[in-house]
Amino acid sequence: MARSEETVPLQSNAQYREVTVKLWGKGAVLRGIVTGDSIAASRRFLARSGQFILSRIDARNGASGIVPPQLDGAVVTNDFPLFNLDPKRVDPQFLGWLTRTRAFVELCLRASEGTTNRVRLQQDLFLALEIPLPPLPEQHRIVARIEQLAAQVKEAHALRSDIGNDLHALLTAAYFRIAERAPRKPLGEVAPLRRRPVTVELHKTYPQIAVRSFGRGTFHKPPLVGSEVTWEKPFLVNVGDILISNIKAWEGALAVARPEDDGRVASHRYLTCVPIEGVATARFVCFHLLTPEGLLEVGEASPGSADRNRTLSSKGFVQVPIPVPEYSKQVWFDALCTEAETLKPLQAETAAELDALLPAILDKAFKGQL
Repeated sequence: MARSEETVPLQSNAQYREVTVKLWGKGAVLRGIVTGDSIAASRRFLARSGQFILSRIDARNGASGIVPPQLDGAVVTNDFPLFNLDPKRVDPQFLGWLTRTRAFVELCLRASEGTTNRVRLQQDLFLALEIPLPPLPEQHRIVARIEQLAAQVKEAHALRSDIGNDLHALLTAAYFRIAERAPRKPLGEVAPLRRRPVTVELHKTYPQIAVRSFGRGTFHKPPLVGSEVTWEKPFLVNVGDILISNIKAWEGALAVARPEDDGRVASHRYLTCVPIEGVATARFVCFHLLTPEGLLEVGEASPGSADRNRTLSSKGFVQVPIPVPEYSKQVWFDALCTEAETLKPLQAETAAELDALLPAILDKAFKGQL
């Protein structure tokens, strides 16, 4: 490869696509569209389809790849050098797959020098590196084989995603089956707010819990050290509580506490609701709150104009209407949710295995084992 020096003069009223390169083999992508007068330079380097591109700063973290056709004619800064490839010696697709290997990233690391905060890839060192380069026909064969296997991995990911979507569709259908004609009551009458204040001791640690947005469940935070608690007022969370973030409830930061969450503490920025036994179940109430209808009601109980300012009003929240079908039907719905939950660890394991497949395929490909 040889460094491309092709540039383009910038016109103040013209629009330009800017390129950036993502880490860990995710390649060149569109950074954004800007006007010439917003760029602090009179010229920019011009990217061409099929060129090799890398980030001087993050090549050691896998930020390199091939310029895709859709970014032909885009512009880059000097931090993203472009290289023309010799078409008689290397297939751009072959090099593109090679850049996604750990071995190639290690080469870029070897060619990077500087202090901790100023590490940069050195062009001369980089161009002096050697890579495995079989004859073009063999490169074409390797690329074809990799793309065949990569397509199968992609298809497996899609099937896994479809299974997850089907499970959610099943639960949604079951929910509507029992909720559609059910009477409605304010949340406070079926799952009232309840807090269990924790008396903080200086020399104790308290395992913490929090909730992800978009209905993605609970997660565990680093333990809270009693001596570091100042104005916060942590409170206890028990299994079966509905845990709600009062600053992110409007975007679905609600979840039912799992057995492994029992006894953890939440910050003062969380609310807990405890369903009344015989009236409502936690899973059913939480599922309703995460439906479009439920989130609309939660959003209306979260006044404010932007993100962090949209704090959930506890007075408004307890007035959110909740469908209340027969308790036995809610228990039946909970059982379905439990069955669906048992499949999630298997899906997570499958996802991890799929994620590991492509690196393994590339490793074999460039060792001549495919």
